[in-house]
Amino acid sequence: MLLRHPSIRLLFVAQALYWSCSMIGVTLTALVGMQLAPLNGLATLPLALLVLGNLLAAQPLSLFMQRRGRRAGLRRGALAGIGGGLVCALGVAAASFPLFGLGCLLIGGYQASAMYYRFAALESVAETQRGRAAAWVVGGGVCAALVGPDLALWAKDVLPLPFVGAYLAIAVLAAAAWALLGRLPDGTAPAPAGGGWRTLAALLARPAVRGAMAITAIGHGLMILVMNATPLAMNACGLPLHTSADVMRGHMLGMFLPAFVAGPLADRLGGRRVALLGSVVLLASAAIALGGSTATHFLLSSVCLGLGWNLMLVAGTTLLARAHRPEERGHAQGLMELGNGLVAACASFAAGALIGGAGWNAINLLIPPLVLLAWLMLAAARRETPAAA
Repeated sequence: MLLRHPSIRLLFVAQALYWSCSMIGVTLTALVGMQLAPLNGLATLPLALLVLGNLLAAQPLSLFMQRRGRRAGLRRGALAGIGGGLVCALGVAAASFPLFGLGCLLIGGYQASAMYYRFAALESVAETQRGRAAAWVVGGGVCAALVGPDLALWAKDVLPLPFVGAYLAIAVLAAAAWALLGRLPDGTAPAPAGGGWRTLAALLARPAVRGAMAITAIGHGLMILVMNATPLAMNACGLPLHTSADVMRGHMLGMFLPAFVAGPLADRLGGRRVALLGSVVLLASAAIALGGSTATHFLLSSVCLGLGWNLMLVAGTTLLARAHRPEERGHAQGLMELGNGLVAACASFAAGALIGGAGWNAINLLIPPLVLLAWLMLAAARRETPAAA
């Protein structure tokens, strides 16, 4: 598919660049927040602001792209990543927690745009190949998983003032994505459906849309919650930073390597079965985490966490594509990313407070009831006739 579809190939590389930025942030931002925050409970607030930036940008960006094209919207997101990396670097240099938080908020706009790469992939292939197209683009993160942790550790100390170089690296990677996305074809899209809130309400009234949103939002929210808490939990267990970086590498490989299997599975077995498989893997992640606090437990749990997220993301994306009409594309995709961003914002902010208050085990005990909720939402959508997409 990468050889036959230039757009898929371009989006694959853009995804690798974005997730390299994200890998730096995941490895270091909570630690920088802990150093700069006036209270320990606010250590993950910058991560929550990053997700809030995603939340604020998701719906407007989706509608903008339906009016103006994918290229214009995705490049604007990359510009936000450039600005955010520079502001974060300035915040670290000035030891300013508010400035650092503002930079993370801007990076959230970049994150919002990168989440639409997989939707752009759907529009360049036949319906029977949608699962594979989305999965290949998501799989671009494999490159980031291989180089991201080492890049974070190298960039952290490349300048005399620790951590500044890491956020300058984010700006450089986002600039590369901005240049690359200039070659993306805009494609064509039907005029967006009118009605604003009425269109959103009509979409939410469909069990299939709600089920697809629940699958991605719960999978994404749990991944963000546990992922953001993992470096703090490992630090509390006395494990060194390089071990945390290795665990994050394993997590990222778990997130992206399965994409090359998840796509064909979604095309052949259907999104519902793949979503159920992903939720079972998330339960396995919780069970491993509750079994111990060694580096091996953290690594295996993080790999399963990433795998479960991948399966649920690919499944939910393909289920949504069958649940809306072409003119509803901007509203439906924006709604899904809005839901993902809202859940992830809550999860990011809660990670620090829960680690400091309830502890690592309590975080993992949240996984089973939320997985059950995803099952119930998916079951409610089972009998609905898909919309023409």
